[in-house]
Amino acid sequence: MPAFAKRMSQVRRSFIREILKVTADPSIISFAGGLPKPDLFPIGPMAAAAARVLAENGPAALQYSVTEGEPELREWIAARYKARKGMDVDPANILVTTGSQQSLDLIGKVFLDPGDLLAVELPGYIGAIQAFSLFEPEFAGVPLTSQGPDIDRLTELLVSRKAKMFYAVPNFQNPSGMTYSLAARRAVAEALRVSDAVFVEDDPYGELRFAGEPMPPVSSFLPGGDAFLLGTFSKIVAPGLRLGWVVATPEALPKLVTAKQASDLHSSTFVQRVLIRYLADNDIDAHIATIRSAYGAQRDLMLERIRAEFPEGVTCTEPEGGMFLWVTLPEGCSAFALFDLCIKEKVAFVPGGPFFVDGGGERAMRLNFSNADPERIVEGIARMGRGIKALLAKASCAAVA
Repeated sequence: MPAFAKRMSQVRRSFIREILKVTADPSIISFAGGLPKPDLFPIGPMAAAAARVLAENGPAALQYSVTEGEPELREWIAARYKARKGMDVDPANILVTTGSQQSLDLIGKVFLDPGDLLAVELPGYIGAIQAFSLFEPEFAGVPLTSQGPDIDRLTELLVSRKAKMFYAVPNFQNPSGMTYSLAARRAVAEALRVSDAVFVEDDPYGELRFAGEPMPPVSSFLPGGDAFLLGTFSKIVAPGLRLGWVVATPEALPKLVTAKQASDLHSSTFVQRVLIRYLADNDIDAHIATIRSAYGAQRDLMLERIRAEFPEGVTCTEPEGGMFLWVTLPEGCSAFALFDLCIKEKVAFVPGGPFFVDGGGERAMRLNFSNADPERIVEGIARMGRGIKALLAKASCAAVA
């Protein structure tokens, strides 16, 4: 047996990916994966775009390309920031990546040394925790409130304890579904401004708002600061494209490019060109509006059925967008124990524990509403309701005993 690198002992296997193996059984209704709805993938338009790319410029589309990404795609991303956020982003500061997950890996490679203090949200995105774990940082949690992160705790980590980095998902956060208020965004920016920390703002769900008012990125309050803004086409076009991006500082971009060259040379030339053609030939805003409408209706239905099927004492977030609900069970109840009961009922979710880097989340769970038909939402929530009632009955019996 070879001697594996010590860093591998720091990386946990993705709990969600392990659950997805269980949910491969078609009889199980799954609210576990963070999956977009496949019925909404633009299959016909993408097929037409691929055919046109191959017919018009096939050899170039199948050739090696520049590490930074296709210029037209970087220009499109920059123009969209201007149109949607009023932000002036230089295309030269955009690096196209193989999904935004690669952006996390590259940022970790460039900035994190073993033992560096890394502040993350509680609960936090499992994919980021896993990506950053490879670089052996010391994780420190920042609890989330209904408005945003605990600013006192964040300030302590950034200023007093000199955290190297703060990673956050301010829009429709994964897993909680919550969104930072405008005041919280300004407060986070101020805490970062008086520190030397790198800020990594992940925004995979920002275009999926179906209620409330759009919010500016936290990074927009940090002009010239060490802030990195991540985006992805996974949620607004299709995840199988594996295309994302990072907006970096001019000083950091060359380092990220070097790290990417060492990793994969460049993201797929063909996929980038097909996406460019798709964006040029189709109305992406109309497509996103269709996604928002579908997800909003599915969120509303799931919340309605939770109120009808879950017993008193169970609470749930009501996100204004994104893909997730965060449910909290009454005191004394374990989400892991509920998971075992629900699998017997043939319904799955993700228990909250794996989203916490320093313990916690025992009573919480994440539910995905984007990848389920209405009929499966109704039936799946009913099954979960039966599981929760059975769990509460067991807890009551244990208390009496």
